[in-house]
Amino acid sequence: MMENFTQQTEASAVSYRFMEIELVREVACRAQMNTTSSAYTMLLVTEGDGKITLSSGGARVQRGTCLLLSPGMSGLFEVGEEGMIFYRIRFEVTGRPEQSSALTGQPSFDELLSKTVMTCGSFSSCMLLVETLYRHQAEQDELELLENQIRFQTLLLFVLKQYRLGGSENGLRQEVQRSVDYVKEHYDQPITIEQLAAMTATSRWRYTQVFKEMTGQIPIDFLNTVRIDKAQQLLMMTRDKLYDIAQAVGYSNEYYFNRKFKQTVGVTPGQYRSSYESSTRIFAPFLEDYLLALDIMPVLQFTHKRWGRQEYLGLREVPDFDVTTGDWTALSRHKPEFIILDDGYHRWNLDKCSRISPVFKMPYSGEDWRITLQTFGSILGRKDKAALAIEKHESKIAEARERLARTVRNDTVAVLRISSRAVYLYGGSSRGYTGPLLYGNLGLAQPDLVRELARDERRISLTMEGLARLDADHLFITFDKEDGEGRDLLDTPIWKELKAVRSKRVYEVDFLAWMNYGVLSHNRKIDDVLKVLG
Repeated sequence: MMENFTQQTEASAVSYRFMEIELVREVACRAQMNTTSSAYTMLLVTEGDGKITLSSGGARVQRGTCLLLSPGMSGLFEVGEEGMIFYRIRFEVTGRPEQSSALTGQPSFDELLSKTVMTCGSFSSCMLLVETLYRHQAEQDELELLENQIRFQTLLLFVLKQYRLGGSENGLRQEVQRSVDYVKEHYDQPITIEQLAAMTATSRWRYTQVFKEMTGQIPIDFLNTVRIDKAQQLLMMTRDKLYDIAQAVGYSNEYYFNRKFKQTVGVTPGQYRSSYESSTRIFAPFLEDYLLALDIMPVLQFTHKRWGRQEYLGLREVPDFDVTTGDWTALSRHKPEFIILDDGYHRWNLDKCSRISPVFKMPYSGEDWRITLQTFGSILGRKDKAALAIEKHESKIAEARERLARTVRNDTVAVLRISSRAVYLYGGSSRGYTGPLLYGNLGLAQPDLVRELARDERRISLTMEGLARLDADHLFITFDKEDGEGRDLLDTPIWKELKAVRSKRVYEVDFLAWMNYGVLSHNRKIDDVLKVLG
């Protein structure tokens, strides 16, 4: 028989064992209350009011109050004139997580269990859990006993989250963000607002309010947006039937799927699928690198009022569209027939481009630039060109690596992004605009600071003390004009004392060429490295 349910952590194991639950009806009374020396007692008040007095003080008790009483606790329990109805639950706890609350910024496990009086903000959700637990308390089947243990874990988690989130707007927003991530991962499954609100241990009304503040949409609209985005990707990247696509993204009814798709995108799924096949006027802001690698000339190129445009691509004859303006009328005048966006479109509100023409949101980005290029090749009918571009790039890497092995040897290399607001050190070989190429493909050596602080990061912000520790033999630097270049850093004593600065091995590189993914961007980085190190 399964008696304990154990939660494993890296440091230790915590076990909660549900013992019993009873429904208590008390008339007006004033009585001494004592708990056993080994078990916790949880009281959930469903009707009436009263007062509890402990050595630490007194508190009012009413509908929605949860009392969590530690082993061996005693006190005075007073029930009001109208009486009180509550559930009494007893459970045992063994073990404690070793992770310190000082590291997480949240109350520790012990702190949560020591909070005697809490209020359930979403009391109806709490009662559903309690009543289900109560109905199944007499089950004797082993699987039912196990399920009741799990029901109790769910209830305990719900109650403790209520306290953790109580009065903590930041805590609530963290929980809502987890539910947003849940929607993104489980969009193909039935999801209700009640289910999502229960995950955050708050009321449906409050959950919806915070959800909209964070995403700009109410939960049901957000779910539909995620589903339609996924449907667009499947329409472009597969030849699956519409019914199968509808099922894959969470719609059981193909007619409803077609209606929601047209409401969201402006055309039917069939029209959307055929739109790109004849498109010659493509706008792909921040993704022009991929179009050019496939020998496709964009109808427009993105520009930024401070960053400028991607000069390394040589698109001098292609008109600009400033992504910071939100001037959709100006965009529509160029009559793009198809728009492709990466996952950074939220920052610039580029999803509003869908008012102008069909939009495709790339499912891949970042370090997976090869997959992104292959996806471009697939949806635009240029798989062979994508494969050829990757093959040529791999050859370029092999040649560059051989040259650098002879010239650089064990010299270390680092990349800094500098602005008036921050100095960023780019990370190791697994992530970021530069690390996978420089440290991974080209085999260049990382300085100690990268290995210690940024090995698995895209980038980290350096303090002046941190910058002073950067002992790289060679420094590639670029200036971010969005916050002001911050060139005054180059006149500071800390900068002048850096090893690479003293040996005059600092190389300024083009911002948009280096702060970018894509085969042409990486080819440019290789050329820049070979120019000074090869």
